[in-house]
Amino acid sequence: HALRFLTPWFSQCVTRHQWAVYDFTRTITCGRVTTYKDICIALGQGSPRSVGSALRNNPFSSFVPCHRIIASNLYIGGFSGEWGTGANARGGQKNTGLQCNRKMEMLAKEGVTFSVDGYLADESLLWIGRG
Repeated sequence: HALRFLTPWFSQCVTRHQWAVYDFTRTITCGRVTTYKDICIALGQGSPRSVGSALRNNPFSSFVPCHRIIASNLYIGGFSGEWGTGANARGGQKNTGLQCNRKMEMLAKEGVTFSVDGYLADESLLWIGRG
């Protein structure tokens, strides 16, 4: 079932799974990252794709740090509907890779860095939370 979230700015249905993803993502501390897969494991539901979909449609982006989620192979993953950076960007002509570059810049400000080809540089920053 979907719950309707109403504000003066928008009206959007949010499923229970999406709420769970947003609530869990809020627990990831600054300077750490986790994976789409680990969120599924912690929640005991969904798939990495369903987590990505929830985050892509996140109406609470000011409060839910979706930039702290990366792929299970420790690749930067997606951000704002785009996947990957530069030559690794996927998603057709609309995908410039600029959104994932912005994600890497946001994470760099938190002390999380990536290799030139987009992989997490320091695996000790990987946060494995369990719900």
